[in-house]
Amino acid sequence: MEIKAADDKQRDIDALEALLARPGVTADTQHRIQDELRLIRSGVQAERDAAYEIEFHFGNSHNQMTLHDLRLESRGRVAQIDHLIITRLFQVWVCESKSFADGVRINAHGEWERFYGRRAYGIPSPIEQNRRHLLVLGDVFKDAVRLPRRVGFTLVPELKSLVIISNRGRIVRPPPGTRIDGLDTVIKAEALEHVVRGAIDKAGPTVFAKIVSSRTIEDLARQLAALHRPIAIDWAARFGLPATPQAQPPAPPAAMQVDREPQPVRAGAERVAQGKGPRSLATCESCGRTVSRGVARYSRDHADRFGGRILCMDCQQEVGGPVA
Repeated sequence: MEIKAADDKQRDIDALEALLARPGVTADTQHRIQDELRLIRSGVQAERDAAYEIEFHFGNSHNQMTLHDLRLESRGRVAQIDHLIITRLFQVWVCESKSFADGVRINAHGEWERFYGRRAYGIPSPIEQNRRHLLVLGDVFKDAVRLPRRVGFTLVPELKSLVIISNRGRIVRPPPGTRIDGLDTVIKAEALEHVVRGAIDKAGPTVFAKIVSSRTIEDLARQLAALHRPIAIDWAARFGLPATPQAQPPAPPAAMQVDREPQPVRAGAERVAQGKGPRSLATCESCGRTVSRGVARYSRDHADRFGGRILCMDCQQEVGGPVA
């Protein structure tokens, strides 16, 4: 029975695609982002293939509990576990799923290489990677979950490792007879059900003595699901980019040209254009008193007499009086 499904990775994919679309990102950074996108997408496909096999065979059974994409933290260490299968024999299968479209090769020293086309590139050993996951999970069982007890003893799950290669991937193994610790845990996704059920068939009397109820393994699975600690990755920071795209300087506005003959500006209009107030609230340019609209108009109409100035009636008299 599935207790936890895989987290949705679309948000990470969208964030990386948005970084690719940013202006000004260097070609080197774009290549790194594209590599990250390729890894995420291939990882999602590998996890999906393995999850399909797991749920096809165990999803409808209460004798096995399954969890996918489980991130656990314990004692300062982290385990990003692709799949967990918990059986009533109290076996916990820790599964690391990998997608190698062009194949993978394991040499006689236990070193891993994956193929891109005809070229091979060294990669970390998934066997060792999963072994570290088992260590963290063991600490979680010691520190953070309630384990069942029987006759005064605490039942401790048996941790078992599997490295699941997608069915489309090619595995080049070392020559027969080569002894590499953990090599037998590397299987194709299609062999998963056979391996897990085979372990049950081969179990001895001491293992059957540890059989627990479906309720017990469901409780354990739900405790682990509650300890899931997803992480939100700041992709921009990872690639040395600012949190938000750099604002582009605004384009200068297009010059607006009006082909028009210049018009003469009378003194009063020039005064308004210079911000000295509307004509109805003009001020005398001699004494500073406010003048009415009619007085201001009179000054403009007789600009030749008043030197183009707006004057109050008193100042007009001093200049020479109004024209009759």
